Amino acid sequence: MNKTTNKLALIPVMLCFFAMGFVDLVGIASNYVKEDLQLSDTVANTLPSLVFFWFLIFSVPTGVLMNKIGRKKTVLLSLVVTIISLLLPIFTENFPIMLISFSLLGIGNALMQTSLNPLVSVVTKGHLASTLTFGQFVKAIASFMAPYIAMWGASATIPSFGLEWRVLFPIYMVIGIVASLLLASTPIEEEILANTQKEEVSVTQQFTDCFKLLRKPIVLLSFVGIMCHVGIDVGTNTTAPKILIERLGMSLNEAAFATSLYFIFRTIGCLTGSFFLRVMKTRYFFIISVVMMALSMAGLLVGTSKATLYIAIALVGYGNSNVFSMIFSQALLALPEKKNEVSGLMIMGLFGGTVFPLLMGFASDTIGQAGAVIVMAVGVVYLFTYMKQVNA
Repeated sequence: MNKTTNKLALIPVMLCFFAMGFVDLVGIASNYVKEDLQLSDTVANTLPSLVFFWFLIFSVPTGVLMNKIGRKKTVLLSLVVTIISLLLPIFTENFPIMLISFSLLGIGNALMQTSLNPLVSVVTKGHLASTLTFGQFVKAIASFMAPYIAMWGASATIPSFGLEWRVLFPIYMVIGIVASLLLASTPIEEEILANTQKEEVSVTQQFTDCFKLLRKPIVLLSFVGIMCHVGIDVGTNTTAPKILIERLGMSLNEAAFATSLYFIFRTIGCLTGSFFLRVMKTRYFFIISVVMMALSMAGLLVGTSKATLYIAIALVGYGNSNVFSMIFSQALLALPEKKNEVSGLMIMGLFGGTVFPLLMGFASDTIGQAGAVIVMAVGVVYLFTYMKQVNA
């Protein structure tokens, strides 16, 4: 593949990163569903938890599937599933339909994150961490747009065709269709993988070999690190508006800005992070990021003013923005000959988006939103211990 083709291929790949960001609508969506259907925190938090549950089931099989059909075709399959998930809520908002929609959104995102990240290593040469970070920047744009679109729809400041906040589903569905068409029409030459040349290797053996990689310390520690990263991400996305409602008496429409603020600073973090990771040692930038997250947890735990809480939300947004890219690249670079398998295991770590919200739901129903913050703080403590695994 020549350099021109490489650059052209990055365009649909980055649009796919935008589609990857659709999964982050679950935070604000679960808050609106909670209000519309009068649900408890524990029940409402099953929606984002359900989305990320499918990463546990589908991530490793997707790594095996990529060995069979290639990364590009796997990404296209993920986009089709995502489009279907966005179609369903257009017709109704009842709880069973939302459960099905969020499940399909999780399945599609599991397929996409497992296959899209290693596809980046095909269309770009060098600077993998910074390119993945730029992809996360593009993803974050979709993430912070979702609360704004939902707020506009709910407040009738844009024509919502009776969908109110759910107008974000058809908007994102159209973008998903465009991403599918562009990627399908872009030629991408993938390297021949060792597993595709060994027809005698059974699927069962591929699964076994994949999970055996968890015996390697860097893979296992990175897996847990990604669980903590996404748990904090989904947790902040879901809990930040609830903290503002609890402590400042805001309405949901007013408090929804907290989710956008989080993603605005995640977006800024990804954009600036792609630069810092080129000029600064990854280890130093990782330490700075985790310290920012620790400060944010303190602010979210004890803050009672709008300024303190907004600063805390901004800090966790920026601090958490590059953690995924840094951990993911450490794992991929440690085992370059096992990119598909390592990618599957790392994306399976997004199962943390199921574990953390469930624990946070129980904690917040018991002692208020401070309980949810304490659960996230445990994840930050683990990331402190991961620092020594980050090289160069």
